Order: sequence, then structure tokens, then C-alpha cells
Amino acid sequence: MTAIAGRAWVFGDNIDTDVIAPGAYLKFSPEEMARHCFEAIAPDFATKVEVGDIVVGGRNFGMGSSREQAPQALKILGVGAVVAVSFARIFYRNALNLGLPVLFLPQAEEIAAGDHLSVDPVAGAVVNATQDRTYPCDPIPDHLMAMIADGGLMPHLKKRIEAGLIKQ
Repeated sequence: MTAIAGRAWVFGDNIDTDVIAPGAYLKFSPEEMARHCFEAIAPDFATKVEVGDIVVGGRNFGMGSSREQAPQALKILGVGAVVAVSFARIFYRNALNLGLPVLFLPQAEEIAAGDHLSVDPVAGAVVNATQDRTYPCDPIPDHLMAMIADGGLMPHLKKRIEAGLIKQ
């Protein structure tokens, strides 16, 4: 996977999954639900986010319920990656399972909204071209990058079963 590049959408600490994927829209299609992503705190996010843009969080990003629709909404909207100081455990795993790269970045709070970022999840680096800064971070392990490259856990397992790498 090559680096992911886009604008930074910056959110603070304790962003919960109900803000990312509002519960009132869970009964609708994933695409409809995604149109309401972050609407309580960034009403224009879903209409202005572009493919490859990077969501930047503070501490405990994705807290709250275990709804997998939160990372799913981000992926549907084309978000290339999420970097945050820390993640709620279930959000972190749901994002990886759905094929959305997520990286821990202790310096995430130094990034400003609109900064142009390049994220390399294999090398473990976030480059802020706007501020001319490079931040090292832990890379995503190869086995998880393979899963992300395949589109998430289910497509990855299907691929491995079809290749005879997993016995049914």
C-alpha cells in the first residue's frame, strides 16, 4: 500500500461512535447513514470530505458503543486513514476489520484542520506538508496490512479460503 494523502479533518478527545454514526440513522442503508457522519459537530463533513482525506483525533477516538457503522461510514465517505492519540479498543479493531487504516499518533494534537497530510501505514510515518513536519508512529503490522489491502477481514478470509490457505 502506498501512502495515503489528503486534508486533515481534526476532532478532539472522546469522539464517540454516536457522533461518527448517529444512532437515528442506523435503520437506513450504510450510504444514507454515512451522509450524517459527524453532523452533530461538523455538519459539512459528509458533503466536503474527499477521497483520501485523513481524520485526526485526540484521545479515546471512537469511544462509546461497539457499532461497526462508525468506521464503515468513514470508509464509505472515502476517508483514507484515521490517526489519533489513542483509540477506543473496539473502534480500533472494527476499523481494521473493515479495511480502514488507523494509526496511533501521540503528536496528533499538533495537526491543524486543513493541513495536507501523507500517511504511510507500512513505514509508520505521518508527514504534514503544511507544517513541514514528519511524525514517526508505529506501523500497522504486515498481517493487518494484508487484511486492509484485501478490503477488510471478511474479504481477506474469503481470499485465503479460496486460495486453500484456510481449511473449512
